[in-house]
Amino acid sequence: MEIDPAASRAVLKRERVRDAILELIEGRRPGDAIPSERALCAELGVSRPTLRAAVDQLVVAGLLVREHGRGMFVAAEKITQELVSDRQTFSLPQAAGTWTSRLLEFSTLPAGARVGRRLRISPAARIRYVARLRLVDGSPMAIEYLHVPADLVPDLTSDELENGDLYEHLGERHGIQVSEAVQSIEPTVVTRDEAGLLDVPELSPALLFERLTSDAQDRPVEYVHSIYRGDRYRIVSRLALGPRSGHPSARDGHHPGIPPGDFLPGEPVTFSTRGVVAGDLFGHGGGRGGVGPAT
Repeated sequence: MEIDPAASRAVLKRERVRDAILELIEGRRPGDAIPSERALCAELGVSRPTLRAAVDQLVVAGLLVREHGRGMFVAAEKITQELVSDRQTFSLPQAAGTWTSRLLEFSTLPAGARVGRRLRISPAARIRYVARLRLVDGSPMAIEYLHVPADLVPDLTSDELENGDLYEHLGERHGIQVSEAVQSIEPTVVTRDEAGLLDVPELSPALLFERLTSDAQDRPVEYVHSIYRGDRYRIVSRLALGPRSGHPSARDGHHPGIPPGDFLPGEPVTFSTRGVVAGDLFGHGGGRGGVGPAT
């Protein structure tokens, strides 16, 4: 494959401009204005299209906010919530902000073939189907679709789905102790209907989460898929590639994503994934909830 030199120069120039603007952002506080596009073009010695492309990337990433007629401002600081904190527990640390839910649908219906396969139940088995809008401090963050076998939660209420932590409700009120979850994440874009609920333009970037949660008996108890706003949420992962002083060594074995033989036998590799929620410009932060954080 031949690389177009002109295209390569354009990409590298845009990246340098992006780095320069990031330095400006890091030197300011949330809500502070940054120089105008004209001033930045003169300071950085680049064209308006090159600068605008870099700024667009930072707006989509949730680091800058454009206000028509006012200019560009530093977005609120991002809030981090750990998704997987410990392989031995299914606990999720509390983050700042208030997560709430607004029910869009709550019904009982047949699982169907696709959901039935995931929950390991008959397609004709009944499930509790829930669609809800997840909000952070009143600002829409995600649309979530939950599927739970109806015989596990015959008395599930709308109040449990709109208030508090669903996993706590499952344990305290329904005797379901969640133990493990397998989650996948992939990029997508929002449809027109999703855009209206999430208050973003149609075809805006988003993250698609799918999660299957099991209890201590390895019984599937919940299947969820969700659409998260791409401008407000990103994933950060931390890898611990060796033992810490005084910590016992883990058993030998292959860890997904780490080629066998890259580390000495007995050295533990732990994996922690975090969801970072970008706050609104004027004080709306992240918090607990959603497929990334908690249901």
